[in-house]
Amino acid sequence: MNKPTAPDSRAGAEQEQFLTVLSREEALARFESALFPRKPPAEERLLADALGLALAGDVVSQGDVPPFDRSNVDGFAVRSSDLARASEGSAVRLKLNGEVIACGTAPKLSLIEGTATAIATGGPIPRGADAVVMVEHTHPAGDGAIEIRRSATPGNFISYAGSDIARGETVLRAGTQIGSREIGMLAACGIARITVVKNPRVAIISTGDELVRPGEMLRPAAIYDTNGAIVAAAVAENGGEPFFLGAFPDDEAKLEAVMRDALSRYDMLILSGGTSKGEGDVSHRIVARLGKPGIVAHGVALKPGKPLCLAVCDSKPVVILPGFPTSAMFTFHDMIVPVLRRLAGLPPRNDAHVLATVPVRIASEIGRTEFVMVSLVEGDSGLIAYPSGKGSGAITSFAQADGFLKIDALADQMPAGTQVDVTLFTPHVKVPDLVIVGSHCTGLDIVTAPLAREGLSVRTISVGSLGGLAAARRGECDLAPIHLFDDKTDTYNTPFLMPGLELVVGYRRMQGIVFRAGDKRFEGLSAQGAVRAALEDPSCLMVNRNQGAGTRILIDRLLGEARPDGYWNQPRSHNAVAAAVAQHRADWGMTIAPVAHAAGLRFIPYAEEHYDFALVSARRQRPVVQAFLHALASSDVRKALAQAEFRPA
Repeated sequence: MNKPTAPDSRAGAEQEQFLTVLSREEALARFESALFPRKPPAEERLLADALGLALAGDVVSQGDVPPFDRSNVDGFAVRSSDLARASEGSAVRLKLNGEVIACGTAPKLSLIEGTATAIATGGPIPRGADAVVMVEHTHPAGDGAIEIRRSATPGNFISYAGSDIARGETVLRAGTQIGSREIGMLAACGIARITVVKNPRVAIISTGDELVRPGEMLRPAAIYDTNGAIVAAAVAENGGEPFFLGAFPDDEAKLEAVMRDALSRYDMLILSGGTSKGEGDVSHRIVARLGKPGIVAHGVALKPGKPLCLAVCDSKPVVILPGFPTSAMFTFHDMIVPVLRRLAGLPPRNDAHVLATVPVRIASEIGRTEFVMVSLVEGDSGLIAYPSGKGSGAITSFAQADGFLKIDALADQMPAGTQVDVTLFTPHVKVPDLVIVGSHCTGLDIVTAPLAREGLSVRTISVGSLGGLAAARRGECDLAPIHLFDDKTDTYNTPFLMPGLELVVGYRRMQGIVFRAGDKRFEGLSAQGAVRAALEDPSCLMVNRNQGAGTRILIDRLLGEARPDGYWNQPRSHNAVAAAVAQHRADWGMTIAPVAHAAGLRFIPYAEEHYDFALVSARRQRPVVQAFLHALASSDVRKALAQAEFRPA
C-alpha cells in the first residue's frame, strides 16, 4: 500500500499560503477573475433536446403570434355597431352568413351590416367583423338568424394578430433557461432548432480512506460516501452535467492520476474532502501542480465551510469542498453555484416566494379560485406584481411571467394596492434590473441589447404611452417610452410630462399609411390624399389603433370627425395593423415604416414622430439607468437603429 508523500521544505512553503483565510467576497472575486470573461461553448439542438439549457443568443420572432385576428370563444363574429342598442328588453336580430369558421378555415364571406358569422374558438375573424359574441349569449331566431340581447364592444373576445408576439420582437434573451414554457413559446414562433450553451461536464470525486460506497458493507471506522450523490444532484440542478467518478482513498499518486485524467476529459472538477491542513489531506497539494494559475483561495471566512479550496488549472475550475456534508453543501450553494450557473449561461438562483403589491385592480369571477400570472418589478416602496394582460391564449403570459398570485373564490376582485404572496415559477427568478413601461417598439430591443450582454436584465411592459406615464408617476418603472403629439404646442411628448419626470430624447420613427401593393385607390397619393380616397369609398375598410396609443392621436388628426367602417377595430400593436391589411381583413391603416416593410406592404409617409422616454428623475443615478442612457447614445446602437429604419435623434 502506498504511503502519503512526506512533506519536504518545498511542500512546507506551499502549505504556508493556505494559512491566509480570505473573505467570501475576496475568494469569489479571485475565482471569477481567473475564470472570466470567457465565451461559453455553444451548440445547436432540436427544441425537444434543449430542455434545461440556456440560450446562447437572443431569439427574434420572424412572424406574428397569432398570425391573424382570431376568436377567443365559440360564438358569432359581429359588427359591434349592429349591437349598439341591444339590451335585455330589446333584442337585435342578425342574419347568419351561411358559413361556419372553424380552426384552420379561412373566411370566405365578409360581414355586412346586420349579419353575423358562426365562429369557433381559434377561428380567423372575417373581414368587416370587429367583435365576437359568445354562443351562450345568443338565441336562435328562425331560419338562418339569431337574436342578441346585449351589446358588444369593439375587440370583444378577439386576439389580434401579433398581440402575443410581434414580428421582429425579441421573445427570449440570451441566458434564458429553456423550460416547458419557453419551448411552447419558441414552438409558437415556428422555431425548430436553437443555439444553446453546452452543459459544463463536471467530474465529481470523493476522497478519504474512510469512505464506502452506499450499498456496501461498512467496515470499522468507515462511513458511507454521501457527498458524491449530493454534489452530483446539485450540479445537475444548476446547469452542469455530472459525472461521478467514485470515492478514492488518500493515496497521492493514484489520486493525482485520476484528477489529471478527469481534467483532460471534463470541463470542471469538484472534489470533497482533503482540504484541511493535516498531513494526510493530499488533494490541495495535487491541485497546486495541475496547471496555472493554480490555487486562488484555500481557506474562506465561512461558517461552515472554512477549508474550501478554489483553483483554476489551465482555464478549468477545480474545487475542493469540505468533507462534512453540511459544510460541503453550504459552500457549494454559496460559492460554487454562481460560477457553475455562469459557465452554463444560466441566471442566478432566487427565493421561491416573494411579497409584492398589486398596482392595479384585478377583476375576478366569483365562484372560482383564480391564479393570476404576474411580472415582478421594483417600485419605490417594494416589489410590484404586474398582472399579465395578454389573455388566456397567450404563450407569453406564461413564459414571461415570474410567478402567480391567487384570488379567493369568494372575491370578485383584488383591489389595487393589495400586498400578496407571489409564488415563483423557478427558484432563480430575479427582479429585473431595469423596468420600462409604456409604448412598445421593436427599436427598444436594439437599445437594450447591450445591457443584456452586460448581464443586466430588462423588463418591458407594453401598456401604451399614457399607461406608461401613469406607471412612471406611481414609481413603478424607471422609464416610460412615449410618442404623444400635442396639438396646442405642435410638439411631441414634453407637454405631457408631470413633476418628477424628465424627457430623455430617444429616436425618430416614420408613421404612415399602409396598403396592399396594387390597390389603385392609394397609389401615388399623400397620406392626406389616401385618407380622403378611403373616405370616398364606402367599401374601403380601415384598421385603427387602441385609445391611449400615440398612433391613434395621429389617425384622429387625419380623420377629423369622420368615423369610417373599421374605425372601432382597435388592435394594440403596429404589427397587428400590418397583419390586418396584408391579410385583406382591412384595406388601410397606420403603422411605422419598419413594420410595414417587414409585412410587404406599401407605405405612405405621414409624420416622423418622436419616440422618447419619460425618465423618473429620482432614478436617474441608478447604475442600470446610466447604462441604458449610455447605450442609447452609443455609436453602435445608433448605427443599429439606423439599419432598422429608425432615425437616431
